[in-house]
Amino acid sequence: MDANEVLVIAMFLSFIALLFTGIPVAWVLGGIGIVFAFLGQFTDTYMDTMTGLDYTTLGLVVNRLWTIMENWILVALPMFIFMGIMLDKSGVAERLMKSMQELFGRVHGGLAITVTAIGIILAASTGIIGASVVLLAVMSLPAMTKQGYNMPLALGTIASAGTLGILIPPSIMLVIMADQLGLSVGDLFMGAVFPGLMLGAFYIIYILARGFINPSHMPIPDDAKPVDLKIFFNVLKDVLPTLLLIIVVLGSIFAGIATPTEAAGVGAFGATLLAMYNKKFSFKVLHEVVGGTMNTTAYIFAIFIGATCFALVLRELGGDEMIEEFLTGLPFGPYGIIFFILAVIFLLGFFLDWIEITLIILPLLAPVISALGLDITAPGIDNPELVWFVMLVAMALQTSFLTPPVGFALFYLKGVCPPNVKITDIYKGVIPFIILQLAALLVLVFWPQIVLWLPTIAYS
Repeated sequence: MDANEVLVIAMFLSFIALLFTGIPVAWVLGGIGIVFAFLGQFTDTYMDTMTGLDYTTLGLVVNRLWTIMENWILVALPMFIFMGIMLDKSGVAERLMKSMQELFGRVHGGLAITVTAIGIILAASTGIIGASVVLLAVMSLPAMTKQGYNMPLALGTIASAGTLGILIPPSIMLVIMADQLGLSVGDLFMGAVFPGLMLGAFYIIYILARGFINPSHMPIPDDAKPVDLKIFFNVLKDVLPTLLLIIVVLGSIFAGIATPTEAAGVGAFGATLLAMYNKKFSFKVLHEVVGGTMNTTAYIFAIFIGATCFALVLRELGGDEMIEEFLTGLPFGPYGIIFFILAVIFLLGFFLDWIEITLIILPLLAPVISALGLDITAPGIDNPELVWFVMLVAMALQTSFLTPPVGFALFYLKGVCPPNVKITDIYKGVIPFIILQLAALLVLVFWPQIVLWLPTIAYS
């Protein structure tokens, strides 16, 4: 093992060790890059190694950062974040909860189905997991408790519905993945539509089956009204404005009328109009939304800076070639290697946020997937195997958000639950939904056209 390989392994071990110190991830990434750049120069000078690292390596970071800040696609990030936070403040979810609960009120599990449906709509309009989980919990958990729902089931439904935002477009994660891998944002958004809806359908089928088998776990409220045209039109009236916004944003991207950045601007403006329509808009709300957008955007771009420094030093050491040689040398065959990669990403998701995995790990894996020689074709799509693989990674990361003991969504949920709710109840509740997510992941592995069909049709 030469000096470069030793330094690559040491970089990853240092990163993992420092994560547990509580130091912000952006500082950890940037600091490790700086330390190892100078460590490489030291060993080259005094120990006759040939790492090729010195202070000029860090000088390249400035050029990389300039390229990031000039990237027009990334301008969509603050716009989509603004759109999501403004929709959270607009009262859309509260109106949907009230009307849709009446629509499904006479079905065992109707309230859980309502939560899942609102989770799908929030995912397609906000894409911010923490906000979705907290909002769904605050709105629905008291009603579920009052109605006599089985507590683990109620908690599992809320956590799983809230995490759909990582997959269903317009997901900010997919925007960053497209940028890192040089893929079309439109291709990824179109590729994510059916996997996201399929997963939501899995949840609803499970809830209906559970309500049929154990109706006492999801009782029908005593005051449930029969569904009539008035209830149906009330639901339609509450759903239509949000659906129209989603259709305008995603439809303009899919039809090639607007770039993702332009569509994000339209979405931010449309979310503001919805808040005005629901009489929730004020300068105080605008101040809170702009502040939240700034904080989230700054957090993401700080990690961009740190990850750029880390990745540059890692590549100068030949870390990307080392990882590619290791993975392609595994005796598992192409699909075995893909399962191995997904298992590693699943485990990394216990400790790392999706941003670090997207910025550090994903670019290292792209050459490996391209080198596997997978027979995946889709007319009109550049690198269809990468588009498909990104969806697999997104699904694996979504699963890791729910997995005990350190799934991020579980902590978001526990933070807003009453004190009498035990963390073990949350763990029990999410297990069936984790199994459903893994089943959906297997479906995507063996049927890539679920991902690729819509973008293929769009270009035909």
